[in-house]
Amino acid sequence: MHKRRATGGKKKAWRKKRKYELGRQPANTKLLSNKSVRRVRVRGGNVKWRTLRLDTGNYSWGSEAVNRKTRILDMVYNASKNELVRTQTLVKGAIVQVDAAPFKQWYLQHYGVEIGRKKKAAAKKEGEEITEADAAEEVKKSNHVQRKLEKLRPM
Repeated sequence: MHKRRATGGKKKAWRKKRKYELGRQPANTKLLSNKSVRRVRVRGGNVKWRTLRLDTGNYSWGSEAVNRKTRILDMVYNASKNELVRTQTLVKGAIVQVDAAPFKQWYLQHYGVEIGRKKKAAAKKEGEEITEADAAEEVKKSNHVQRKLEKLRPM
């Protein structure tokens, strides 16, 4: 078995290997566009799905409590090994860069504020007159949304 004696010597195996003791090879999921998923039969006849290649994932914007399926753009950092970043291998706890478009769409729809725009475009919009329809739209927003918007506006 795997344990050794106090002296450092190996212990003699006292039985054959069992199926339930087996450990499988790691999936080493790569960050590639052509998705590839394999089926693995496990104990009890159940099925696990082993992903070999992947480019999307379900990610969360914690402060806004929003989850969206989005594309993974790049591997940024991995605490365990730099080799995993170099080889673009996805593992639990890896830091990845994701496409922000689904989150931007949600933010625009929920708060009515477009994020990621340059300051010049915002300055031009401030020069325009506010119509009555815009004023009515402002009244419709709930107190919760208005408080969030107040935090975003510069003093």
